[in-house]
Amino acid sequence: MVAHRGASQEQAEHTLGAYVRALDVGAEGLECDVRLTADGHLVLVHDRSLKRTAQSPGLVSEMTLAELEKFDFAAWKRKGGDPDEEPDRDMRLDRVLTLRALLETIRDYDRRVEIAIETKHPTRYGGLTERRLAKILREFGWDVPGSPVRVMSFSYAALQRMDRLAPGVQKVQLIEHAQYWPTLRSIVARDWIIGPGIEELREHPRFARRLLLDDKRLHVWTVNKDEDLELCLDLGVEAVITDRPAHVLERLSLLS
Repeated sequence: MVAHRGASQEQAEHTLGAYVRALDVGAEGLECDVRLTADGHLVLVHDRSLKRTAQSPGLVSEMTLAELEKFDFAAWKRKGGDPDEEPDRDMRLDRVLTLRALLETIRDYDRRVEIAIETKHPTRYGGLTERRLAKILREFGWDVPGSPVRVMSFSYAALQRMDRLAPGVQKVQLIEHAQYWPTLRSIVARDWIIGPGIEELREHPRFARRLLLDDKRLHVWTVNKDEDLELCLDLGVEAVITDRPAHVLERLSLLS
């Protein structure tokens, strides 16, 4: 079970608070999206704009890390509550999180934790994102087979780049629409994992059967409903990515 942007139903996505919560409830893996800042840092932000998560019109790619660190990335999640009743918070849990900081957290944890890193495309920096990612993985010694890292993308070209830069790292070809699979099926490497959205598996049973017939390893996103979790179990899915790690772990314990 992989926590999607951390325990993102309970805590603001991609914050240290969300990842700490996911680890505390027992998540076996963490998922994150990475983007490059203007000064070359990989930060964990899903959208190209800061409008949704930091209430700013700015773009991640046009801002430095120091500029991003001024924002509260969790305030949007706390909206609607009584500020006078909120406990004092460690604001380090709510600021922008770098990939390096998350990797250090995983490295220093008291058990193995896997991490699925999605590179976002299109981006003004193109292949520089993968080059910076490969560099930091080499620094951690996690660019080899058996490392806790896998790299995901909807972009086949991005995964090809990553395959050249870090061939030992597992790759996950994300799929948003079932109709793309016939084309991708003929070009993706046999050892790549396939990452379909749960809606595609639910709404296109033939697509799910085709993947099973092709003997593909499946990592499915974003599995939050009990019936979707049961579908994944029936299909033999290897990993589910969820916003609700505590709930999914509880359900898995009941279903096992």
